[in-house]
Parts: sequence; structure tokens; C-alpha cells
Amino acid sequence: MLSKVQRSFRPVSVTLRRLHQSALDVVEHPAPEDSVTDSFGRFIQGVQPHQLTPTLLHRSKRMVLDSIGVGLLGSTTHVFQLALQHCQHMYGPDDISSVYGRRGTRLSPTLAAFVNGVAAHSMDFDDTWHPATHPSGAVLPALLAVSDMLPSNSKPSGRDFLLAFNVGIEVQGRLMRFSNEAQNIPKRFHPPTVVGTLGSAAACARLLSLERSQCSHALAIAASLSGAPMANAATQSKPLHIGNAARLGLEAALLASRGLEASPRVLDDTAGVAGFSAFYEDYAPRHLASPEEEGLQFLLENQDIGFKRFPAHLGMHWVADAAAAVHKLLLGEQGSGGRGHGSGVVGQVQDILLRVPRSKYIDRPFPESEHEARHSFQFNACSALLDGEVTVDSFSQEALQRPDLYSLLGRVHVEHPHDNPANFDRMYGEVQVTLVGGDVLNGRCDTFYGHWRNPLTNDSLRKKFRSNAGAVLPREKVEGLIEAVEGLDRLEDCSPLLEQLQ
Repeated sequence: MLSKVQRSFRPVSVTLRRLHQSALDVVEHPAPEDSVTDSFGRFIQGVQPHQLTPTLLHRSKRMVLDSIGVGLLGSTTHVFQLALQHCQHMYGPDDISSVYGRRGTRLSPTLAAFVNGVAAHSMDFDDTWHPATHPSGAVLPALLAVSDMLPSNSKPSGRDFLLAFNVGIEVQGRLMRFSNEAQNIPKRFHPPTVVGTLGSAAACARLLSLERSQCSHALAIAASLSGAPMANAATQSKPLHIGNAARLGLEAALLASRGLEASPRVLDDTAGVAGFSAFYEDYAPRHLASPEEEGLQFLLENQDIGFKRFPAHLGMHWVADAAAAVHKLLLGEQGSGGRGHGSGVVGQVQDILLRVPRSKYIDRPFPESEHEARHSFQFNACSALLDGEVTVDSFSQEALQRPDLYSLLGRVHVEHPHDNPANFDRMYGEVQVTLVGGDVLNGRCDTFYGHWRNPLTNDSLRKKFRSNAGAVLPREKVEGLIEAVEGLDRLEDCSPLLEQLQ
């Protein structure tokens, strides 16, 4: 039986326009050995839409909606503009896949996946899971690009689109669980560049209906395209990590569809030969259950996703909520949630103590840019102390340069209690403010609103989406996207979603 990519593959570049059908013919392989890698290929190829439970459909549609909104807002940023200009100026035109926030602008599928992935992470506003990664931004832009690529008579159904999305999320979650060190805030590699690239490859392989061995090869090819160091966190280059994960995962799937092969044991722990184990020192892989087995359950079924209320590293949400509680104590309910009270706060505060996990790259006493500010316990705590909340506007140049803010930053001290690990499932944020008169006010947050243990309501998620998408699209398009995403599992093809994005 021919795969979808064989039946309906259409040109995505000058090179692919010249591709002969024979290059995509399925090569008959001997039965693959029973390996971890093959178990992933079997799952990607074999899982079926009817295995998406109501919980999975509900949670994944929320992820799609949030990621689109974050990406649309991200298309207004400087780093997105740099990435888009680079793609437009350095590559030949290829009018196929749409670009967030740019009506009439299209790129090749891989470049569209790249720039839309950059947009999704350009403000660090995208969803987060546990173990820590940003799952949607690595997968959704690639799937949208592939859907644009496929001809009008072969667009995936909404349920097939959601299945591919869930496959990409599931593969990321399973790979993260192959390491205990991955449970904690990372020190070496940025997780979306490791598991995200393979998640993108898996999702695209599924949407293109690649056969089992090709799905495994797509993962192995993606492993050779993965990885980015944590040193580039809090810089303009960090959003490239998500863009590359989306782009290179799609590239891996397309290369596998041509017949390119890679290690059949890349996910296995082979003595003396580093595969995916190169990314984790305590790598311990496990087979993925066959989709034919009874009781197959996706990870997203049991653990919800974390949605951010403001655009910053997830760890910032604990200290922001703790500091907002102290702000209310300082000024009362009428003084919370608004600018203009900064001087009143500064005049009362003698010392600020933060009790947070030890994580070097988010311990930044005096951030010098919006990207550093999004990764600074100190900045987010002080912003919430001044304003009662942290918002999109908190990272504007005007807000970053406030004298009141710098005055408070100079009074901050940090402690790292032993019972506060750098782990998004177990950490807390505590803010202790000593007043000029000697009184001490405390605020503590164990689970912020938006965490998977305390998820945003549908109304809150739609409010965030309307605010983000409304910065770029007219109201009717914003509402059209909400309708298209919430009804995605009932669409015969995903064209209505694609049309609203254009």
C-alpha cells in the first residue's frame, strides 16, 4: 500500500519538483530487529485516530490554540524579523507554506517551519511540560508547513492532524523519560533541540504516512540534527532552537521519505557507540508500547501541559506569584495589578530575599536585555513587587529601564534551600520582604496558575489567545481560529485552519 507521501507528494522546492516518483518507492526491508528504535517506528506508523481519547483531544487542541497565539504575537518581535529576512534574502523564493503574521508571505515548508518555530519561542511564551521542554513549538509549525505542502485534494483531516501532533508530543515525552537528569532544569542541552527535533520528525512522518522503517529512520536522521547548548539561553539565539527543531525534524522526515537511511538502533543503549544516549549521561531507554496493545495510553492523558500567563521562563511564574502576594500586603487589594505604585513600594522596602532553586542561567541579578529579563528570578520578582503582576509589557524597554526597578534589584539577595530542587514538578518560589520599619512580609507559591496541576481554564486560555493573536490579526480572524481549532477533530480536512492563518 502506498503511503500518503507517495500518493500525493507535491513539489516543495526546485529540487523536489524534479524528483522522480521512483525515488519515493517503498523499499522492501527485512523484518526489523526488536529494538527500542523500531518500537518507536512501529508506534508512529501504527497508532490510529480512534485512539485519541476525549482528554487527549481536549488538551492537544488547547496546546494548538495557545501555540498559534504565541506564534502570532511572536511574529512582531525583532528576532522573528531577523529570521524571516534571512530566509527571504538567502534562499530562492518558494511560495508554498504560510508564515505567522505575514499575509501573502510564503516560504518553502522547511523555512516556514523554521520562522514559525522562531516566532513561537521568540518571547518564551510557549507551553512547557515535565520533564522540561517546550513541546508544541517544535511540532506545530512543521505540521502546518506539511499541511500547506500537500495538494488540496490530500489535506489531512483535522483528526489526522491532531493524531500527528499527539505523536510528536508523545515521542518527546517518552524520550525525556529515558533520563533522570532530564527531570530537572537543564544544564547542558536545551531540551527542545534534543527531543523536539525528534518529535517534529515523528509528527511529520506520521502526517506523511511513512512506512514503519522510514519512521525509524526519520528519528535517527533527526538525532544527527539535534542539540544546542544552554549557554545561548537568554539571548536572541534561543528562539532559533525551536525554529531549528521544527525545521530539521521536517527535513528528517522528508529525507526518510526519499529513502535515506540511518542507524536502526539510534535510540538503543549500545555499548561503546553513542546514539541518542550522547545527550544524557544516565540514559536508560525503554520500548514504546505497540499501538495494537490493549490499554495504550499517551503521556498527555495523565499529565496536562503548563501554559504561561506572561512571556518568561517557566520558573519565573513561581516568584512572580509570590511577589504579587507581597505587593497586595504592601498596598492592599486596590493597589494591586497596576502601574504607578512603584515609588510607594520602593520607599517601604529595605531588603528582598528570594528562596528559589539553584539554576545558574536563570539567576541574573541585573539583566541587560529583554531576553535576560525573561530568565531572571530577580527581575520578575521585583516587577511583580512594583506592579502586582508580570505582563507582556513588563519586558518593554521602558519597563526594563525604570529607576524604581533598578533600585529594588539592588536590594535582592538569593538563597537556595535544600528542599527546593530545580525541578518544575517540585520547586517553589518564596519572596521575603523586610520593610524599613523592620516588619517582614512573606509570599510563597507552590503551584502557580497555569501549571499542569492548576491549569488555565478555557476562558483564561481564550483570553490569552485573543490578546496575543489580536496584536496581529483582525477580530474575525481571531475568532475564526478559535472556532477552527476547537472543532478541529470534526473537520474533514484541515483547510479551514490553514485558511484562517493566511
